[in-house]
Amino acid sequence: MTSLSQDSDKEKLRSVSVDLNNDSSLLIDIPDALCERDKVKFTVHTKTTLNSFQKPDFSVSRQHEDFIWLHDTLVETEEYAGLIIPPAPPKPDFESPREKMHKLGEGEATMTKEEYTKMKQELEAEYLAVFKKTVQVHEIFLQRLSSHPNLSKDRNFQIFLEYDQDLSVRRKNAKEMFGGFFKNMVKSADEVLISGIKDVDEFFEQEKTFLLDYFSKIKDSTAKAEKMTRSHKNVADDYIHISATLNSIAADDNTALKQHLEKFAELLEKLRKVEGRVASDQELKLTELLRYYMRDIQAAKDLLYRRARALADYENSNKALDKARLKSKDVAQAEENQKQCLLKFDKLSESGKKELTSFKGRRVVAFRKNLIEMAELEIKHAKNSISLLQGCIELFKAN
Repeated sequence: MTSLSQDSDKEKLRSVSVDLNNDSSLLIDIPDALCERDKVKFTVHTKTTLNSFQKPDFSVSRQHEDFIWLHDTLVETEEYAGLIIPPAPPKPDFESPREKMHKLGEGEATMTKEEYTKMKQELEAEYLAVFKKTVQVHEIFLQRLSSHPNLSKDRNFQIFLEYDQDLSVRRKNAKEMFGGFFKNMVKSADEVLISGIKDVDEFFEQEKTFLLDYFSKIKDSTAKAEKMTRSHKNVADDYIHISATLNSIAADDNTALKQHLEKFAELLEKLRKVEGRVASDQELKLTELLRYYMRDIQAAKDLLYRRARALADYENSNKALDKARLKSKDVAQAEENQKQCLLKFDKLSESGKKELTSFKGRRVVAFRKNLIEMAELEIKHAKNSISLLQGCIELFKAN
């Protein structure tokens, strides 16, 4: 069981910068969370001045499935078809650090006590980092909703925040999961067909081309960033083994070399901590940002898909109207259907332009902020490493 209480450093640790408005009428955070095996219970705290809520300050307990339910209800609401629905937070996954901890336990006999203790501390820190990121992505999802002028007023969102009992959100059964799988297959096939059709509106044509290309590049960058982060973690782990070996050799050495071996082992231990911070900062400031925007870009693509579907429905209604007029049958009904399809398409286009323009601004601000912060941290860690190396060299020269 793991518990996390957020502190004053929460903003510093945030992996994804969300462009929230300055409206303080609805403020949401997750100050506490409790992990029990594969289940995480989030304490969702709300502070508001809106009259639609019964209290100005309240908290409820929610699980990951509740967040997915809220996301799915928003996606399925016809009124929000022209909006970019914030991506659902990914399912909490603690399998990797647990598996590493299990392997460490199996290999304890092959390590020195010092090696095992340091490796265990590293894995415990990794587990806590995963837990913190899990809490943050769920918090960001809610804050994106609360900062949106339309989604913040959603009735289901208010129930999610205010209802102080278990929402009793059940998991989808096999039939529903198969239905969802089939629906996604049809959607994917539609997207392939629609992506090859030139949009009559130049704005949406440019957005479609850009997002398809950008998604591919972000996906590739994410894989490379993950590889880079793993490399830094591996270097930190290697420092542990080398440092422990040097200390072991120094323990059996009674010559003048003993002091040098101990100092070098001490240097590697300090460099290990620096390398661990480098990996942690890169994970938070770059890798997590890229992962988040992979999901956010998909949400933007979903908006374009819904608009393209609305356009296809409008074109089909035109064909149906021509057919009705030709047969002089159900003309009024066909005209009304065409009118509704056109209204829906125009509404989607109008709101879609605003959403995609806002998405671009939010994306640029987030990347600029995180990249600047990461560069500053990289410089800081590089200076620390140089200082440690220079200090060790000077010590060796003096002796």
